[in-house]
Amino acid sequence: MLECVINVSEGRDSALVAQLADRARASLLDIHSDTHHNRSVFTLAGTTVLADAVALTRLAVERLDLGSHRGVHPRIGIVDVVPFVPLGDDGVVHPIQLGEALRARDEFARIVSEDLEIPCFLYGPERSLPDIRREAFRQLLPDFGPMVPHPRAGACCVGARGALIAYNVNIGGVDTMTTKLIAKNVRRTELRSLGLEFDGSHQISCNLIDPITLGIERTYDLIEEQVRDHGGVIGSCELVGLVPARVLNQVPQSRWGALGLNNEATIEFRLEERRRGVIQ
Repeated sequence: MLECVINVSEGRDSALVAQLADRARASLLDIHSDTHHNRSVFTLAGTTVLADAVALTRLAVERLDLGSHRGVHPRIGIVDVVPFVPLGDDGVVHPIQLGEALRARDEFARIVSEDLEIPCFLYGPERSLPDIRREAFRQLLPDFGPMVPHPRAGACCVGARGALIAYNVNIGGVDTMTTKLIAKNVRRTELRSLGLEFDGSHQISCNLIDPITLGIERTYDLIEEQVRDHGGVIGSCELVGLVPARVLNQVPQSRWGALGLNNEATIEFRLEERRRGVIQ
C-alpha cells in the first residue's frame, strides 16, 4: 500500500479545497489547510492512490493560477509537492523499501507531464526536495515534461521517500531576522526548518525527515531552548497532515496536548476509521 501527501498551493478557498478532496475521496485520509501558507495538504492512502492523485492534480491545474498565488510557504507550482510513501499492509510506514513508491512517482510524473504539460522534478534517492527548490530551471532541468514552467501551474516536485513529519511552532518576542536565525540554529541532518513571518507573527516551519531519530518532542525542545530568552513558544503547535503511530508513541502522552498531538492524527487510526466506514 502507498501513502501520497499532495501539497497544493491553495489554502483559502474552502469550497475549492472540498472539490479537490472529492476527486481523491476513495483514498483520502486527511486535509490540512493553512490560510497564511495558502496551502492545503491532502493525505491519501490505499490501492487507488495513484489514480486519485492524478485526478486531484487535474482539477487543481484546471482551477488555479500560480500567478495570483500569495502565501508565505515556498512553492514552484500549483501542485507543488507530491511524495509517495511505502506503507506495510498494516499501515506502518516502511523505512527502507521504496520500490513501489518509486514506480508510482515515475508514473505520476509521466502522466502529469504528458497530459497536462507540467514539468516534473523527481526527488528521493537522486536528490532532495531542497535541491529542487534551489536549482529548478537553473542548474537542474525537469526529469519529465517541458523545460520551462507551465504558464499557470508552474512545475511539480514528485518524490519517493520514507516517513516525514511537517510541524509548525509559533514563537513570540522575536523579529523576522531572529526567526530565520533560530530556524538555522535548530537545523539538523534529520530536521529541515524555515523561519516565516506573517501578519506580525513568527513561525518555525519544520520537516522532520528522520522522525524516528529526531522526533516531534526533540524538535519542540530545540526550538523552545532558542526562544526561552525571547517570548517563548506561543499558542498551539501544529501538526500538518498525519503521523505514524510509532512516532507519536515516542512522545510521552503527558506532553501530547502541549505539542498539538493526539491519537486521531495517526495514519493507522485513519486507516482503521476507513476500514470501519467512518471516513466516507
